[in-house]
Amino acid sequence: MGFLSWIVFGLIAGAIAKFILPGKDPGGIIVTILIGIAGGLFGGWLGSSVFGSTGVQGFSVMSFVWAVIGSLILLIAYRLLFNSKRA
Repeated sequence: MGFLSWIVFGLIAGAIAKFILPGKDPGGIIVTILIGIAGGLFGGWLGSSVFGSTGVQGFSVMSFVWAVIGSLILLIAYRLLFNSKRA
């Protein structure tokens, strides 16, 4: 799947990750959207790495799951990193 597709998936996956992990994020909605995009890209890379040569291709449920997983991982990491600095 192409880079632009992972960005679109990331936007949607970021919104779902925010729904799964509600609460106030340190950076607001714009940072959460950017984390979602990065999470979609990260999830695409992670899925392609796990599945090897077949990779994650096209718009499929599995591609979407990997984008959400990547977004959740980055959102959790972001909250742990920046919420600990506030305290």
